[in-house]
Amino acid sequence: MAIKSPRIHVAADLRVGGDVVLPEGPARHVARVLRLAEGAALRLFDGAGHEAEAVLVEASRKRVVARIEAVAPGAAESPLAVHLGQAISKGDRMDYAIQKTVELGVAAITPLYTEHGDVRLKGDREAKKLAHWQAVAASACEQCGRAVVPPVHPPRALAEWLAVRDEALRLVLHPATDGALEGRATPADVALLIGPEGGLAEGEVAAAREAGFAPLSLGPRILRTETAPVVALSLLQYRFGDLGGA
Repeated sequence: MAIKSPRIHVAADLRVGGDVVLPEGPARHVARVLRLAEGAALRLFDGAGHEAEAVLVEASRKRVVARIEAVAPGAAESPLAVHLGQAISKGDRMDYAIQKTVELGVAAITPLYTEHGDVRLKGDREAKKLAHWQAVAASACEQCGRAVVPPVHPPRALAEWLAVRDEALRLVLHPATDGALEGRATPADVALLIGPEGGLAEGEVAAAREAGFAPLSLGPRILRTETAPVVALSLLQYRFGDLGGA
């Protein structure tokens, strides 16, 4: 069985014949964890849609350099653009939601402050958490084959996010409904709103509906806040995207 070349995200200009110095984290992984030597093959992607075949021309403990041999457009993006509004949750739950929805082709993510959400970030803490979430998204792209890293936007209040939504299909996950996707035409883009562990407040659901959001139910069981977007994205991609829906 052929061993796949490591796939690494680098925010660099990928040009045939050009050299790319790997950032500290990826360089350490290549040189010290994978123990790759000069001549080893790599796959690089720039996060903006370009994929490159490369070969190591320097692999020391201090510096790792890859030379670009071929560049092509990435081929793993979904035709369905889904903007996820995800209520911020504690611990690893938010990381899980970001990681899995990126694997499922989400186009953008906005962490949301909601009435029942118990996470409030400010200043440096918010900036560090945002950088961490964006790194989670990039890592998920390395694993799943995407060449576009979806943006994780700065956290904002739910009302602010609702006010600027103009997607063709807007959905709010709400278990106390019988809302479904059957019978809907394929939209150009989708906004998907997922509440916190305690659920969205009644006023928030009403505000979402006033902003054009239709309720969506995922069945009789209550899903965790990190599970719900995974199930919803899977259904959307199956019904309207590239997971084999009719």
